[in-house]
Amino acid sequence: MQWRGRRQSSNIEDRRGSSGGFGGYGRSTGPRIGVPGGRVGRGGGIGIGAIVVILVIGWLTGINPLALLGGGGTGGGPVITSGSQPSGQTGTPDDEGGQFVAVVLADTESTWQRIFREGGKTYREPVLVLFSGSTSSPCGMASAATGPFYCPGDQKVYIDLAFYRELRTRFKAPGDFAQAYVVAHEIGHHVQNLLGILPKVNAARQQVSQVESNELSVRLELQADCLAGIWAHDAESRNVLDVGDIDEALNAAAQIGDDAIQRRTQGYVVPDSFNHGSSAQRSRWFKIGYQEGRLDACDTFGQANI
Repeated sequence: MQWRGRRQSSNIEDRRGSSGGFGGYGRSTGPRIGVPGGRVGRGGGIGIGAIVVILVIGWLTGINPLALLGGGGTGGGPVITSGSQPSGQTGTPDDEGGQFVAVVLADTESTWQRIFREGGKTYREPVLVLFSGSTSSPCGMASAATGPFYCPGDQKVYIDLAFYRELRTRFKAPGDFAQAYVVAHEIGHHVQNLLGILPKVNAARQQVSQVESNELSVRLELQADCLAGIWAHDAESRNVLDVGDIDEALNAAAQIGDDAIQRRTQGYVVPDSFNHGSSAQRSRWFKIGYQEGRLDACDTFGQANI
């Protein structure tokens, strides 16, 4: 990836106690890349088959998508703590690892600013929090073990750069574009939040069985992979990509699929427990987004088979 010398986002909150090196350090038990949180309670299901089509139509036409779906509110997902949160230095980091992430974040801003502008909307840029070891968020404690995640409660992405070493060594997914894919996936959750998809799915997950909740989670995560692919499509048009970059991202998606992680950690696979998608699914949906470059191509909720 051509990242050196390019614009860095200032939407970085650095909570690290000291500058971290490129690729980070430390150890995690396994990546949970995505939105933290789970199902609470049980009840009747919510019809959600065509949620993405309705949301995109509403977004493009200026009609409130939440009104189209029925119900109101802006719900935020799994916000489980309250009170003030720690803050760090804001602006562009001065270490190589932080600068890399700042460049990737800036590039996602360019992509989604354009797409939202073309839809007649304004893209609200998220903040990316760099931390080392652990930190708190409105979605609970963040640590290297949880992996990167997006918290809708404060619209921030959290990442300990130690995860990148794990991605490279333990999960056999080397390369700077593999690391960029991780950031782009989390930004995909922010896009889902802005479009109203994330709060609706989180609400639906609280009213169905655990297996059905897991399936909704998988569809949500695969859509975030597809949105990351849209960013990659856009980045390629700006001559940002190097030869082999897409292969790095596809490999990373495969290596952190639920089936791959379960085989690695417990020796067998339990499909009903998947909450991010299989290796094949994650690679497929990133590739769809990359090849199509369109929001409507990322309708993971409107298909019977994903």
